Amino acid sequence: MESHKHIETLLEKYFQGETSIAEESELKNYFSSANVAQHLEQYKPMFAFFTFAKSETANIEVPMKSKKTNNAAWLSIAASVVVLLGVGLMFFNSNSQEDLGTYDNPEIALKETQKALSLLSGNVNKGIESMQYVQEYENVKSSVFPQY
Repeated sequence: MESHKHIETLLEKYFQGETSIAEESELKNYFSSANVAQHLEQYKPMFAFFTFAKSETANIEVPMKSKKTNNAAWLSIAASVVVLLGVGLMFFNSNSQEDLGTYDNPEIALKETQKALSLLSGNVNKGIESMQYVQEYENVKSSVFPQY
């Protein structure tokens, strides 16, 4: 009866994670024996599983060759093609003799410049408006979390 109380104490320590390796082996030996107390029979399959799982090994062969080498080769070929296409398009476009953005009439040039600057100003103003939301967020954050 005294050994059953000792085993119960060891079980409590085991479930708390406070047992030593020697105490765990004592529990495994106890639950693998034939004289397990009736009220402790429920733990017998658990320790039997641990003993079985410890001896289990995997028999799966792991291939040593990686498939990434093929992907890397195709990726480098694709990158080379993209670079060659880019260089070819650059030479093709540089040979065209179009003058873009030049005006003979100064009044038309002024109006087009004003249009472009107006468009730029509108986009900058939109960016500034969105930054006001960020500033409001920073104000609220600093009032809620003053140390950050």
